[in-house]
Amino acid sequence: MAYDLVIVGAGPAGIFTALELLRQGSRRRIVMVEKGSPIEKRHCPKPQAGRCVNCRPYCHITAGFAGAGAFSDGKLSLSHEVGGQLPELVGAALCQEVIDYTDRIYLDFGADTRVEGLEQTDKIKAIRKRAIQAGLQLVDCPIRHMGTEKAHGIYSAIQRHLLDNGVEIRFGTNCVNLIFENSHCAGIVTQNPDGSGEEEIRARDIVVATGRRGAEWLEKICQEHGIAHQPGTVDIGVRVEVRNEVMEEVNGALYESKLIGYPHPFKDKVRTFCQNPGGFVSQENYDNDLAVVNGHSYKERKSQNTNLAILSSHNFNHPFNQPIAYAQKIGELTNMLANGSILVQRFGDILDGKRTWEKELLRANVRPTLKDAVAGDITAGMPYRAMTNIVNFIQAMEMVVPGFASPETLLYSPELKFYSNRVKMDEKLNTSIAGFYSLGDSSGWTRGLMMSSAMGVMLGKKLAREERA
Repeated sequence: MAYDLVIVGAGPAGIFTALELLRQGSRRRIVMVEKGSPIEKRHCPKPQAGRCVNCRPYCHITAGFAGAGAFSDGKLSLSHEVGGQLPELVGAALCQEVIDYTDRIYLDFGADTRVEGLEQTDKIKAIRKRAIQAGLQLVDCPIRHMGTEKAHGIYSAIQRHLLDNGVEIRFGTNCVNLIFENSHCAGIVTQNPDGSGEEEIRARDIVVATGRRGAEWLEKICQEHGIAHQPGTVDIGVRVEVRNEVMEEVNGALYESKLIGYPHPFKDKVRTFCQNPGGFVSQENYDNDLAVVNGHSYKERKSQNTNLAILSSHNFNHPFNQPIAYAQKIGELTNMLANGSILVQRFGDILDGKRTWEKELLRANVRPTLKDAVAGDITAGMPYRAMTNIVNFIQAMEMVVPGFASPETLLYSPELKFYSNRVKMDEKLNTSIAGFYSLGDSSGWTRGLMMSSAMGVMLGKKLAREERA
């Protein structure tokens, strides 16, 4: 079947490509191919079952319309300094302009008008001073918090808008390969989730925006078809959970503290990511049965804890150049130690060189919000270099947030970010293959909702200009 544009993946990058084409008055015939379900049919059974049941064929938290964004905490980072390396590609000024434009689209669909991190400047200055003393950098970034439940409603409205305006969305359809003819990407090959019903869908332009869960697949596609790419950075870390009282000053002044450090002895980049005041630690499952940890934050429903990720960045080039596979092996080993679940350990036990026991969690001030996490020993699965980076960063955080390095602080593992394969492209988002575009976290250029959405807007504007020319 012939279309003008095929978009593989209905996450933020793909969604905003189609959305911007509609806003620009495009008449292109657009089809989106998504292996998961429409947003109204995405329901995680864990609240009822009390545990992760490893949904088949795909995890409802990570697959489906809006991707993992539909079940995330719904934070929109409104600064070009946060969210990946897209500013290096297109320029900081243009990137910020498109972020501001994209933010207004989110507002049009019902995002909260309040922006966190713009007030209480004296408190922010005090936090920054302590960060400097600890050898950390505090990155200023205004945050628009949609909330997990509100994000679901906003993306639901966007889904209706796309369908009402002629965008075809094929759910339950898995893209398994791309079609190349005369050095041009001419279409895709799809299958049903059970592996049956192979079909070719052809179009003038193909956009692959498969998110973090699709990064490994896209890396294989790049290798198979000679699409210019390079190994990038892989982030390996933990999800940290503390009482709200510990994070009260930071939560109130910034909502999300984005801190970066280069701790001794390795001086690798280590950063905080995805802070959730009053939030809940969550589990996500990937197609290869890999269980990874994440965090959610609702607008109305609150816990007594704050969680955030601490991620250690690692690069591999020669002779080993498969950072995604490396991170997966770490995740698999940690899952094995937890019998297929998420591991949780107290920070004090890590320092003491002992595992954590379930009974120790039950009598602590910090009670796990991920109820089925398995108490154990994260250090048995985490590489020495990454673990050393994380421990030293947490101890530096203690100077910024007193109580953060408490013996009762909880660490969950594995927290892994799969966006290490970076597709080579120019400032106009052209790749080495005509007709092929790669967007969002799977491209290796973005990290998070806003930057992925903005990259989609950029491509939508570009394709609309070409249509008018």
